[in-house]
Amino acid sequence: MTAAAPASTWPRASSAWWMVSLLFLAGIFSVIDRAILNIVVDPIRLDLGITDVQIGLLQGLAFGVFYAFMGLPMGLLADRTSRKRLLIAGISIWSLATIASGYATSFGELFAARLMVGLGEAALGPCAISLIADMFPPEKRGRPISVYMMGQGLANGIAISVTGIIISVAIAGGFAGIPIIGTMTPWRTTFVICGAVGLLVAMGLATTREPRRHNATAVKPVKAALPGVAEAQFFWRNRGVLLPLYFGFAIIFLVAYGAGAWAPAMLMRAFGASPAFLGAWLGPFSIGFAAIGPLLGGILLDRSMKSGKIMARFAILTFVPLLAIPSALAVMLEDVYMAALLVASSAAIFSVVGTVMFATLQAIVPPQMRGSSISLTLILNTMIGAACGPLLIASVTEHILGDPELVGWSIAIVAIPSLLIGSILYAVAWRGMTRARLAKTETALLLDPALVDQN
Repeated sequence: MTAAAPASTWPRASSAWWMVSLLFLAGIFSVIDRAILNIVVDPIRLDLGITDVQIGLLQGLAFGVFYAFMGLPMGLLADRTSRKRLLIAGISIWSLATIASGYATSFGELFAARLMVGLGEAALGPCAISLIADMFPPEKRGRPISVYMMGQGLANGIAISVTGIIISVAIAGGFAGIPIIGTMTPWRTTFVICGAVGLLVAMGLATTREPRRHNATAVKPVKAALPGVAEAQFFWRNRGVLLPLYFGFAIIFLVAYGAGAWAPAMLMRAFGASPAFLGAWLGPFSIGFAAIGPLLGGILLDRSMKSGKIMARFAILTFVPLLAIPSALAVMLEDVYMAALLVASSAAIFSVVGTVMFATLQAIVPPQMRGSSISLTLILNTMIGAACGPLLIASVTEHILGDPELVGWSIAIVAIPSLLIGSILYAVAWRGMTRARLAKTETALLLDPALVDQN
């Protein structure tokens, strides 16, 4: 067994947490730049003359095409090149594309801008998780990963609040006389402002230093002549665990993306909520629950490592998604405040799942595959979750229920079966990991150092 890396090989705590704070901000703006569209659905529909299904395409497929197909190349680049430089380039691309979204005059132009947002954001996940793994020893990764995930979780609530504030200020004429944004419609102003602020995060990352890679592992992946072959061989040998793990995550986040995209419209259409209401109530509710989720996930992860109950993470992944079912039924309530609270509660649940999922992947794949392992989640989450979730709900609303006011019921129809399927897939992965531990296979050796000591 290879000895653990000495403490002196890890970056100073201050440097490591400065990087984490910037990754936290990058995560926030990556989600904000996606989520703005969800809050201004109806103004964009009216301004550009498009349908709910076209909105669903903009929410999912437009963002997801490059995000999915560039995910694995970005992961391989993150494993082989400077992650800091790759991430700076990615943030710059998606921020400029967000600004361009504010200038779109047609469905095609907005679709193209969303494509570029997806291209830039494909770099974030592989770079961020890999950087964290090389800045903190294994027993201390739970909290920094949870902080990073908390940023993405908080971002949806922040996006709702920020968008509501910007729209309210714009309607009141608060930006009049300001160059560029002073003459724009409120939804366009929101895109331009948020994209410009995102560029500041890229500038902040330029002040950081790339950490050295910690490649020591008891199991060495097979060397291959072509990039990606070793990763594919490892994944295939451990498919009994990895396939249900990845697809369970993707199915559950079909609900996260789909319900998150249409919940603001549901509250506005079914309950008569205004953008100002969403900013004042749904935004803070979402921020509160999103802050709780990753912190809880990080605590559970660190405690499971210290207690030796490392298989507990599979139990968390199996049962926690079922707690999101009530939020899918928010349309059944009569009070708009309670409906907003129930909608927001899912942020904590999905944050716990994301935190535990990413930490589990970092524990069961070799260090040389950390970037590509995360990029694969981004590919599947985008193709199944981000691309299909919003579009499925829009299609049910438009083609089955036939009434935009019933979008809340469309959320329930899509979300509840998906959550059940995702939970079942995680249970299959749990069973596969149990068998792997008994057989002492590669994945089990990486997860459980005690098994390495026995070999």
